[in-house]
Order: sequence, then structure tokens, then C-alpha cells
Amino acid sequence: MAAPAITASTRYFDPETTKVYYVASIASKSAPTRLELNAGTDLSPEVADITGWNVTGEQIPTPDLGALFTSQIPGRTTSDDSSLTFYADKAGVDVRGTLPRGTNGFIVWLDGGDTANNKMDVYPIRVRSNGKMRSLSNEAARIQIQFSITSEPAENVTVPA
Repeated sequence: MAAPAITASTRYFDPETTKVYYVASIASKSAPTRLELNAGTDLSPEVADITGWNVTGEQIPTPDLGALFTSQIPGRTTSDDSSLTFYADKAGVDVRGTLPRGTNGFIVWLDGGDTANNKMDVYPIRVRSNGKMRSLSNEAARIQIQFSITSEPAENVTVPA
């Protein structure tokens, strides 16, 4: 008898599905309320690019005298360098007003959309830079906001109704 198969996923395309919110205050990152999410700012319509926003783990080698093979155990976890790139406004009325350097809060990723009972990730953040991306290439002006992840993100949290 074959092992049971993993449940088939409902596949989706990130644009027009995934939402990213900036929320200034969340009492419990493991259980944001609908009121807290609604008080946030939907950044999605201005996001031009995404870097990072994942949790990675280190390996700790555990060699021993009894084997040639070096086994490993999980070590510390961390988040890769994370940033969001936004479109810039000619008059400066853009993301810089919402996320100036030094801003603390939360970036909330709603990968399946803001739909009750879906899953979301909540990243506690501090804005570390607002870099203007100047270019002579054929592209719109952009601003890259770099974030420091200030504590362990809450992953796979249920989106409240």
C-alpha cells in the first residue's frame, strides 16, 4: 500500500493576490486582530520588488570519534536581508511618508490575500534606510526601503475574520 499523498495545493500568482500591510501596533504578533490589521496601511499597490522576507536556519556540525560521517543539528535562525522597493512620487508624496527611517512596527504578509482563515506571516521591523534608486534605464523612479527584523517573525498565523 502506498503512503498517502500530500494534499494538492490551490496554486496562485502573487500579483493581485498577495497583500503586504504595514501595521504600526500589534499586541500579539502570533494573533493580530482584525481591528489591528484594518488600522494598517496596504502597501501592495505601490510595491515594485521584494527581497528577503524568509526565515533561514543555520547548521551545527556534530562530529564524533565513532563515525567518519559528520552529522548536523539545527542551529540559530535568522531572516535574510529584507527590503521592499516602491514607486517614487515626483513630489515626494509616497512611501517615505509612511515608512521614514527608524519607524518601528510590523510588516504583515498575506500570501493568499486578506481572506479569513488563510495564513499570514507577521514580521516585527524597524526601517533602516530609504534609498532612492536613481537610474538612466527605462524604468520608473523607485525607493528601496530596507528593514531590520527585530525579533522572530510569527509564521503561518491564521488571518482573522
